[in-house]
Amino acid sequence: MPRIARMVVEDEPAVYHVMSRTALDGFVLGDLEKDYLLALIRRLAAVYFAEVMGFCIMGNHFHLVVKMHPGKQSSADEIKNRYEHYYGDGKEPGPEQIPALREKWESLSEFIKDIKQSFSRFYNRKHNRRGFFWGERFKSVIVENGETLINLLAYVDLNPVRAGIFERPENYRWCSLGYHLQTNNKDDFLSLDFGLREFGIKTPKERLNHYREFVHAKGGIDDTKDKTRESDITTIDRFRCRTRYFADSGIIGSKEFVGRLYTVFKGHFSSIHEKKGKAISGLQGVYSLKRLYGEG
Repeated sequence: MPRIARMVVEDEPAVYHVMSRTALDGFVLGDLEKDYLLALIRRLAAVYFAEVMGFCIMGNHFHLVVKMHPGKQSSADEIKNRYEHYYGDGKEPGPEQIPALREKWESLSEFIKDIKQSFSRFYNRKHNRRGFFWGERFKSVIVENGETLINLLAYVDLNPVRAGIFERPENYRWCSLGYHLQTNNKDDFLSLDFGLREFGIKTPKERLNHYREFVHAKGGIDDTKDKTRESDITTIDRFRCRTRYFADSGIIGSKEFVGRLYTVFKGHFSSIHEKKGKAISGLQGVYSLKRLYGEG
């Protein structure tokens, strides 16, 4: 079956949950590899029109939550600055290159391809090997800002907790909550939005504290050292059961958001029947539209 074109929102900012796994057996991403991959994402996010909202690098895969911004309105000087950041001091694009660079650097596919290809070259040199490092085509889910986004970010940051590596995600330096708290968000790499602006939380410190509490509540992390109430256990278990929607959906968000984007991408679906978002039990007001065949 031929690949179906990836769903990408045009001419407006859009948030994506990106996932990619290695093609190799075992947990091949050690500390050094994770550090390199994180540094690579940081470097390339400063070149592309990419606002990194969250991430988690595990032993055999990574998650990235990124808002891609249109680049068409960027000035020539901004493109030149990004070009110099990418290629080094003193490098400058020709005037004829600037339109193509605007188009490339607003592209989700180009951004992830650059990350994955650059990392593959590093890994193969380090381990004296050849061949593919990454497995399948990366997966991407279009995510609505707000309630859906903060739940997704919690899901991503709770990866090391679900894997039994740490009891608290902030102790794992290769996830966004760990990066925020261990490095004080060095170089302002990560967005401090968290999808919380709609909730009236104003300062970056307030947003981070609120988000940390939110993640702990979703993960069943006991901050009070009191026993978790039975109702809380039910809520936590329900959230863990529903996390597959953050990875297996094509579009996730409110009923209106999913419906609007289905109309935009209707031609991508092979089904002749109208598709509707499915309400996700345990996540009030959040709907999911299944991923398309050929996406992964």
